[in-house]
Amino acid sequence: MSARILVAEDDAKQSRLIRVYLEREGHAVQVVADGRTALEKARAIRPDLIVLDVMLPYVDGLDVCRILRAEASDVPILLLTARSTEEDMLLGLDLGADDYLTKPYSPRELTARVRALLRRSARGAAAAAGDALLRVGDVELDTARFEVRVAGRSVALTSKEFSILETLAREPGRVFTRAQIIERVFGFDRDVLERTVDAHMRNLRLKVEDEPNRPRYLETVYGRGYRLADGGTAAGGDA
Repeated sequence: MSARILVAEDDAKQSRLIRVYLEREGHAVQVVADGRTALEKARAIRPDLIVLDVMLPYVDGLDVCRILRAEASDVPILLLTARSTEEDMLLGLDLGADDYLTKPYSPRELTARVRALLRRSARGAAAAAGDALLRVGDVELDTARFEVRVAGRSVALTSKEFSILETLAREPGRVFTRAQIIERVFGFDRDVLERTVDAHMRNLRLKVEDEPNRPRYLETVYGRGYRLADGGTAAGGDA
C-alpha cells in the first residue's frame, strides 16, 4: 500500500533513517523538522499518515496533534516519544494520536506500525468490500466513507476510535474485553497497555455520548470490558 507520509522529526539522523525505511516500503515521504512547518504541510498536502516526534521546535508534537484534531483532521498519527511513562503515552492518545512508539525503537517496528495504521485508515476502509453500513440503534457507521452519525449528528473520529467503534458495532451487545479489542484493532502481536483502550473509549464517549459520564451507547460491563448497546439504558463509567 503506497501512501503519502509526512515525517516531523528534528533529529536529522533519525529522519533520514525513517525516510529510508518508509521509501523502501514504496511510500512517498516528506520530512520537516519543526512543528510549525508540520502543521503547514499537513494542511497543504493532506498526507495519508503523519509520523510525529513529540519534542519538536516552535510547536511540539502534542500541540500539533491537538490542533489537527481540533480542525477535524482524521489523518492517522503515529507519535514518536522519548517519554516512556504511561501517563505521557496516554496523554498523546487523549489528544487524538492513533499509536505511539517509545524511543529508541526498531525501524522495522516503525514500518509495521505504519502498515497497521494505513490498513485501518479512511482510505483502507473505503477500499474494503462488504457490509459498509452498520446501524446499532441511533449509531450509524459508513465504513466505506469513514463516517459516523449518532442520532443524525455527524461525529469525527480518529482511525483508531473508528476501528474500536466498528469492532463493537459488528457484534452489538457482545462484551469485548480490553485484550480482545487490542487484538482486533491494533492488529499485530505487541505489548499494548490495556489502559490505551480505556483512553480511546474515554475519547469515544466524549464524542458519541450526550452525557459521557452516563453513557447510553458505549457501555461498561464491570470487570469484563465494553459493548455497544442500542441506547436504551444508561451504563457505568469505568470497567
